[in-house]
Order: sequence, then structure tokens, then C-alpha cells
Amino acid sequence: MLLIAAMLLFSLARAVGFDADKLLKTITQRYGESSAQKFRDWQKLVADMAKLEDPEQQIKKVNEFWNRRIQFTDDKEAWAQDDYWATPMESLGHGKGDCEDYAIAKYFTLLSAGMDVSQLRLIYVKAKLGGAITQAHMVLAFYSDPEAEPQILDNLLGEIRPASRRPDLTPVFSFNSQGIWGGASASGSASSTGTKRLSRWEELLARARAEGFE
Repeated sequence: MLLIAAMLLFSLARAVGFDADKLLKTITQRYGESSAQKFRDWQKLVADMAKLEDPEQQIKKVNEFWNRRIQFTDDKEAWAQDDYWATPMESLGHGKGDCEDYAIAKYFTLLSAGMDVSQLRLIYVKAKLGGAITQAHMVLAFYSDPEAEPQILDNLLGEIRPASRRPDLTPVFSFNSQGIWGGASASGSASSTGTKRLSRWEELLARARAEGFE
């Protein structure tokens, strides 16, 4: 039975865009054998989400998973760099990261579960953190259809809310692996240059592919 279950998970992994064996090898080489269980937990999450027909349940599961798995830590402390965008396996193995790392991990997980890339965007925002203080921040947005109001997955707030109920966030631009948009509207046109102007994102995508994401 265990062999059958493993084969089913492997088949699922190949179908939704990641190489399970390669990802497992990547995370264990970097973070030790103890990280293998973290990967299996993530792999089970992807398999469970792929069985759900309701995307609202999918985004809720992935939001809760990553908000629990990553301890918020600024890049200087977590990665010894001023601004580092971690891959999902880096965030999972290290267990620490900042807002970009939460959003990126959720994005890749939902894609791995079979969600269409057109329904997901990472949004760079200005977040109001009490009073007049604003801070650069990143969230993940889910669009049920091209005209729908985006639902916001955020590490600052556990509850997923529509954008209209997040007056503390002011969108600056949004992006995914297909392109970059001004603001967060689903009906706008992507930049004709794709994501080439966002070098940190391009570099992150290349590292994720090297880990085993397709």
C-alpha cells in the first residue's frame, strides 16, 4: 500500500509541474535528513489540494500551511542579505523568511496543485502598519475569474479577505511568471517585456527550476 501511495504521489507530482525526487534531494542536501518530513508534509498538502474542487478551500489550506511553517524574520537575519527572495524549498527547509518568501511559497504551491497561473499574482504593496507608518510588503492574490475582485493571502493577517477589505494595503504593481502589471487589476494588460525588468524574480524562477519545479 505504501508503494502504491508513493507511486500515486509521484505521478501527481509529474502532472502538476514538479519533480518530487529532485525536490526531496535538494532539501535534504541543504538542510539534512530532518527536512525530509517537512517535504513530505508539503507534498501531502499538494496532493490533498489537487483533490479539492473548490479553489476557496485550496487557497485557505495553502495560506494556513505557510503561515504556520515560516517564522517571520527579516532578510538580514534569515539570509545575511539585505533583500533575498527564497525558493519554496529554501523557506521550507530554513523555516524563516519575510513577506516575499511567504507569498512566493504560496504561489508555487498553488501552481503545483494545478491552479492556473492566470489566477495568481504576487502584489507589491505599501502596507499601513498603524498610524501613518507605511512599509513595503508583498502578498499573493487569487482571482477566481478575470473580472473578479482578488482575494488576498497575507502573512500579516491569517484571514483571507477580498482586496476591498484590505484598506491598509495600497497596490503598486503585480506580477507572476507570465508578466508584470501596473496595480492589481485582473483586466489590465501585462508589460510587453514580460518579467525581464524584474531581475530578482527571474533569478528566483531559475533557482526554483534548478531545484525541481518545472
